[in-house]
Amino acid sequence: MRMNILDRIRHLRKTLGINQKEFAMKIGLTQTSLSMIETDKSVLTERNIKLICKTFTVNEEWLRCGKGEMFDSLTVFERKLLKVFGQLTSDTQKLMVDFAENLLIIQEKQMVKKIDRD
Repeated sequence: MRMNILDRIRHLRKTLGINQKEFAMKIGLTQTSLSMIETDKSVLTERNIKLICKTFTVNEEWLRCGKGEMFDSLTVFERKLLKVFGQLTSDTQKLMVDFAENLLIIQEKQMVKKIDRD
């Protein structure tokens, strides 16, 4: 069976392990709106396509046409990380991003110190 864009949205959501409500919330829709899109009772807008691709790091050509990989050149680890990240609440996601950014700052400082010692 050949999937259309609505099937691919459903497949993406299931791959990420999140329900309609969570998926919809992350792209600024209600669960009802997403359900209507998935069942072809409402139009999937260009804006929604762009938001889905940006929010979930989805290959736009895959979403639109089914060509290529679902995710933009991600490793297995990156896909797993995205799946877990996608299941977190928005507040927890923000905390994780802040934490990761602080880790980067610490890592950069350690690398500078190491270069200075060598």
